[in-house]
Amino acid sequence: MNMIAANEVRVCMNEAGARRQPFLFGVDFELSEGFFVLDPLGQQEILFEVGGVSNSPMGEGISGVLSEKMFSMNPMAYEVYREKFAVVREGLACGDSFLLNLTVATGLDTNWTLEEIFHRAQSPYRLLVPGRFVCFSPEIFVRMDEGMISSYPMKGTIDASVPDAERVILEDYKERSEHNTIVDLIRNDLNRVAERVDVKRFRYIDRLRVSRGEILQVSSEVTGRLTGDYYSRLGEIVFGMLPAGSISGAPKPSTLRIITQAERERRGFYTGVFGYFDGKKLDSAVMIRYIEVRDGWYYFRSGGGITINSDCRTEYEEVLAKVYLPFGNERSK
Repeated sequence: MNMIAANEVRVCMNEAGARRQPFLFGVDFELSEGFFVLDPLGQQEILFEVGGVSNSPMGEGISGVLSEKMFSMNPMAYEVYREKFAVVREGLACGDSFLLNLTVATGLDTNWTLEEIFHRAQSPYRLLVPGRFVCFSPEIFVRMDEGMISSYPMKGTIDASVPDAERVILEDYKERSEHNTIVDLIRNDLNRVAERVDVKRFRYIDRLRVSRGEILQVSSEVTGRLTGDYYSRLGEIVFGMLPAGSISGAPKPSTLRIITQAERERRGFYTGVFGYFDGKKLDSAVMIRYIEVRDGWYYFRSGGGITINSDCRTEYEEVLAKVYLPFGNERSK
C-alpha cells in the first residue's frame, strides 16, 4: 500500500465527499502520512471494519488450535517508564498541561500473524495494513450523519472483576478529573467545526469482552450541528479536530510538545484515526489497541492519561494491563 502525505488525504476527502463517493481513509498521529482508498469495499489491499461495514472475507484466517498459539509480553522496564513519567510530571507541575496521554511500546513474543489477529478480533473498528500493523479499536472518533456530528471520548478503564467495579471507576477522583478534562477538550474541538455543541450523555459505562475477561470503560457523547455543504468539507472537519483529544491531552499545543519530549519516538499510525464514508454517513475511530511490526518484531502500543495526581507505578501497570487480544473468552498463552 502506497502511503501519501496527510494533507493529500484531507484534499481527497473533500473532493470525494463533494461527489458523495465512498472512501476509506487513515492518517497518522503526527499528521505526516496517511492513506486514501476510493470504493474500498471492492478492494482487499487494506482490510477494515467500521460500524459493521467490512470488506473482510468471511471465515478467513481463523483456523488453528488456540492452545498452540503464543502471546506474551516483554515489557519496558519500570525504570525506563519512570523517566518518561518524570518528563510528563515536570510539564504538569509547570502548568504546561493539565492532562497528557503517555504511551509506550511493549514488545511481544507471539506466533499470531497480523492477519489472524484481524480476522479473529471482536471489535467495532478493525483495520489491517499488511506488513505494518493491525488495529482493533473500541473508540469512536467522530460520526457524521444528517447534519449532525458526534464524538464519544473514552477515558477510564477498570477490570470488570474488581468488586463493585462500576462504582469504583465512576467515583475515582483521578479518573473523573481525566474524563472531565477530555470531554471539555472534545467540546471545544467540536465548537471549531460545528454549532450548538452539547454533551448529550456524560460518563456512561461500556463493557468490552477481551481475552482475559471483561473490562469497563467510561465514555461520554458530545454532539453538534454541521452547517452548509459539509460533505465538501469532510477533510477539513476531521483534520480540524486532529490529533484526537483523548490520546493527546489538554491544552493540545503544549501537551504535544511534552509528548514528543517524553516518548522520544514517533507514534506513527498508533493513535491516529481511520474511517469509512459510505456516500452519506462518515464513521471513524481512534487507532488504539494496536499491534505493529518493526524490523521483524511485534510491538503492542498502549497508553494512559497522566494528571498531577497520577502515581507512576499505577500508570505503568495500567499500560501493561491494556496489552491484550480481543478474542472474547478464547484463551491465549
